[in-house]
Amino acid sequence: HHTSIAIFAKGCFWDVEKHFTNVNGVISTLCGYTGGFIPHPSHMEITSGKTGHVHAVKINFDPDIISYESLLDIFMSIESPQSFLPHFQSAIFYIDEEQKQKAISKIKSQPISIKNATTFYPATEFHQHHWLQNTSPKHTSPLP
Repeated sequence: HHTSIAIFAKGCFWDVEKHFTNVNGVISTLCGYTGGFIPHPSHMEITSGKTGHVHAVKINFDPDIISYESLLDIFMSIESPQSFLPHFQSAIFYIDEEQKQKAISKIKSQPISIKNATTFYPATEFHQHHWLQNTSPKHTSPLP
């Protein structure tokens, strides 16, 4: 069964991830960092804002069930407070020319960058699906 990848960034990756987790056609989501110039960045390096990386979510999806355009629509509907933190910037990372053209036609005048996808660095296991973990009492504190 053929799958495709979509990579989106808009503020904290948990806010983005929760919008895609239960979408029909989305096979998996992975929180991580991309777009920067430091290989294998740590969370501390990312939050320093000096790596060029942003919080992003890599979405593995089945294009026979859900289209890239539909994923873009979900992404565009996510409310994101305007952040001046460099690692919380909004961006669409395209993996081919077709995704690039679809992204350009969707964003219109919104302040969202469209960039060629580069290496995606998964966040630690602690950071995966964290918004789900937050419903249990033992995970009440945010990041250490």
